[in-house]
Amino acid sequence: MFTGIVTDVGEVRSVKPRADNLHRITISCAYPRAALVEGASIACSGVCMTVVGAGEEDNRRWFAVDAAAETLALTTVGRWRHGARVNLERALKMGDELGGHLVSGHVDGLANVVAREDMTEMSRVVLRAPASLARLISPKGSVALDGVSLTVNTVEDETFAVLIIPHTLKVTTLGTLRMGEEVNLEVDQMARYAARLLEKP
Repeated sequence: MFTGIVTDVGEVRSVKPRADNLHRITISCAYPRAALVEGASIACSGVCMTVVGAGEEDNRRWFAVDAAAETLALTTVGRWRHGARVNLERALKMGDELGGHLVSGHVDGLANVVAREDMTEMSRVVLRAPASLARLISPKGSVALDGVSLTVNTVEDETFAVLIIPHTLKVTTLGTLRMGEEVNLEVDQMARYAARLLEKP
């Protein structure tokens, strides 16, 4: 589990195809080497991934993860290339501060940026969600965009808007969002379960 509070922005060092439609992705980061143990979970732009290797070169740490075919097809991971910037968050520990909202790292789909307005103190970004997910997004509810916990400002049909404060624009990849760009979207877990309970038996 995660909170949607990004603690580092990593950079993709390499993407190498492997057998069985797996891609081995290596990401540089600023996390302590001791924290990068095999089997650890790290949210990479909102996608929960398992560390399968790690090391350190030139005072820069790195870790490797494997992405399967479904992850490559349903998230932005399939488009990552050398130099891509990635929001990172290590898994939540019992007793940690829950600063955002509970995020599983299981991306529900992709949201498309349809508008961006840069204001004096923040940016307003409007996104279009897949129809199947739009019904799970509500004003004042929470979403995770590329792993960043955000509060929904307004909702209209399949589009929703979020306000992004200067700190978030500075310490995550959301500051570089452009029109037409797609981001990993995870809807609030409570909304997902509530919708499931309301389905006819």
